[in-house]
Amino acid sequence: MRHGDKVNNLGRKTAHRHALMMNLTNSLIEHKRIFTTLAKAKALRGFVEPIITRAKVDSTHSRRIVFTELQSKEAIKELFGTIAVKVGDRPGGYTRVIKTGFRAGDAAEMAMIELVDFNEIYTQNKNAGKTSEPKKRSRRGAGTTTKKAADTTATTETTTETAE
Repeated sequence: MRHGDKVNNLGRKTAHRHALMMNLTNSLIEHKRIFTTLAKAKALRGFVEPIITRAKVDSTHSRRIVFTELQSKEAIKELFGTIAVKVGDRPGGYTRVIKTGFRAGDAAEMAMIELVDFNEIYTQNKNAGKTSEPKKRSRRGAGTTTKKAADTTATTETTTETAE
């Protein structure tokens, strides 16, 4: 029985699986978007997210730890250079998996995995809907922003009435 076994072995031994994840991660860092099977994309997401989180702190220790996982100097430069700058304020969720259909040869379910901040189409649409003032949140209730807006309209109505 496989109680509590959360690792998708992908039909490979441990060393082969680690090499596969290392190569997929290097390709994802280099190209920002790759096409692979859905199972590999989901497994890669759990492998690459902690590496990107580690890259947000640019220190010698972080670089050495990430290098033990990736074994590629070019990937390390790209990761700590451009990628870490773009994802610096994001608390997680650096990748997106999109299903793309089935492969013609063996009907394997295919997917595209990409780095979220490097897709201009989604980021432009997301930034277009934002207002200049960020939404304020409260632990006590969701009505704090609407209540504040109602208070400001009430005070402006009162001031216009007294001015007349």
